[in-house]
Amino acid sequence: MRTGHDLELVHVTKRYGTAVAVADVSHLFVGGSYVCLLGPSGCGKSSTLRMIAGHETVSEGSILLSGMDVSRLPPARRGTAMMFQNYALFPHLSVTDNVAFSLKMKGIAAQERRAKAAAMLELVDMGRYADRLPAQLSGGQQQRVALARALITGPQVLLLDEPLSALDPFLRIRMRAELKRLQRELGISFIHVTHGQDEALALADEIVVMNNARIEQAGPARQVFNAPETEFVARFMGGHNVLALPQGRFAIRCDEIRLDPAGHEAVVQAVEYQGAHVALTARAAGDQEIVALIPEATFFEHPITPGEAVRLGWDEGRLHRLHA
Repeated sequence: MRTGHDLELVHVTKRYGTAVAVADVSHLFVGGSYVCLLGPSGCGKSSTLRMIAGHETVSEGSILLSGMDVSRLPPARRGTAMMFQNYALFPHLSVTDNVAFSLKMKGIAAQERRAKAAAMLELVDMGRYADRLPAQLSGGQQQRVALARALITGPQVLLLDEPLSALDPFLRIRMRAELKRLQRELGISFIHVTHGQDEALALADEIVVMNNARIEQAGPARQVFNAPETEFVARFMGGHNVLALPQGRFAIRCDEIRLDPAGHEAVVQAVEYQGAHVALTARAAGDQEIVALIPEATFFEHPITPGEAVRLGWDEGRLHRLHA
């Protein structure tokens, strides 16, 4: 859903003394989309998010929301809301009062703010916990309260800083579905910082991969995964091999590598059972490591152990050329 509330970074730089955390980044976040900023620790993704929120100053450049420069506005006047990694709930306030807190600061009457808080709690399926304190809630429940508190201000853009990192794996998957549902229902932009590739692929309409303070690649989730532009993106997204061939460097998905009697000779280094597949890590000529995801049934027809020689093949048409 397109809301018209596009967010644009225009040559944005963030310096901490002589250290550059974000270097001349320009990007258009289309209104109503779910975008994941993805990258390793220290790549600049959280600094970018905090500049959008107004919790960090912009050293150079501009941040435009719906065409208006919000770079110098305080957080409460930007049209954005941020959900912090640690949720930052007030321990002495009830769930309702936590959610309604920003409305209280704006001077909205108690009855109106409590009614709005109740509606938000229903949206995140927390209405029955309205009178509890944060300490009486699970991690997932606290996250839902933090979400409701961020959304009650009616932001054009919701900013999420690694919101699932504190949850156990099962709950993380459940909350991914919940975040996607909320974003679609509300029709506003979500910009979500993560270092989890699976999280980004599951959630994002667009993935923005950052590396060394810059955007390395941006595009739809399937495009970034299937057509990485650089070796960094191919390796960071996972699921790919990077092959040095006479014609240049290429990426190929691990599930495109097969056992092939006419293929390239390699020696198996490791075998890892992964359920539907078995991951075979092998060393080929030129000291190249190749990972093949072999279907479980195929592998166990003739099991292979580390130290064995195998031949691995692939369809040349599935190779994807990488830029320098």
